[in-house]
Amino acid sequence: MQYGQYPAPRFTVAHLSDVHLLARGAKQYGVVEPESGLVLALDRLRRLDPVPQALVFTGDLADKGEPEAYARLRALVEPAAAALGAQVVWVMGNHDERAPYARGLFDSDDDGPQDRVYDLGGLRIVALDTTVPNYHHGELADDQLDWLRDVLSTPAEHGTILAMHHPPIPLPTIEVGAILELLEQDRLAAVVEGSDVRQILGGHFHYTSYSTFAGVPVSVASASCYTTDPAPVDRLISGVDGHQAFNTVHVYDDRIVHTVVPLAEAPEISGQPEEMRAAVDALSPEERRDILSRKDSDFNRP
Repeated sequence: MQYGQYPAPRFTVAHLSDVHLLARGAKQYGVVEPESGLVLALDRLRRLDPVPQALVFTGDLADKGEPEAYARLRALVEPAAAALGAQVVWVMGNHDERAPYARGLFDSDDDGPQDRVYDLGGLRIVALDTTVPNYHHGELADDQLDWLRDVLSTPAEHGTILAMHHPPIPLPTIEVGAILELLEQDRLAAVVEGSDVRQILGGHFHYTSYSTFAGVPVSVASASCYTTDPAPVDRLISGVDGHQAFNTVHVYDDRIVHTVVPLAEAPEISGQPEEMRAAVDALSPEERRDILSRKDSDFNRP
């Protein structure tokens, strides 16, 4: 049923980031249980309509790169994705370690850059490894940029989404975070500009942010573990146990729409039951507008 001017999106992608899973149920900073946040996120995913065709995790999947954490991650995410019929796209983050990441998530012994290409029925998703072994900032090697240039030389039917951990955008609210940004971003811009890349997805910040890069929209998802307060009081940087969220990415032929989905439940103060849908669907477009839009209709009276 189409209620407005736009058709349903061609693709729906769930964009999650910064899980920071730990082995043996350990807590971050003695407070945060990363697994609880991931489980909550997966539960919220099951409610999405339309159902996502891909779950993209933009890095920092395991807080300490522990093999046990990657095993637990797969045990939680893969059955949930299978139930949705969704492809899982893993991306390396600065807290991940390449060898256990490759072995734990891909059963691979390749401990080099973890760059991969996924095809979602004509929508290409490129997972780009921006990590630097033993450091938290991001870089891209010449051979990675050459590889990406070669991938993008053949346009995908519905374009490309580039998924990476270090977003190539400023951090105006947490300036000190720029110390850990992706270096030499102009080199990546030279590859992306003029290509079929329609969207860049990132993580790393632990809060939601949006910008553009080389003419391409950039969307940064918050974290499912703890988040960064963009307006702290008398703190250089402040991690907080709240405001966790993921994003939905609805891909249309001519645009992409992003929505922030908070993980925490909130009390409902207004709404209508799902059973109302059948009654709304039975109305003509003119009747719907008259009943739902007119301010003095029975539906809109308090």
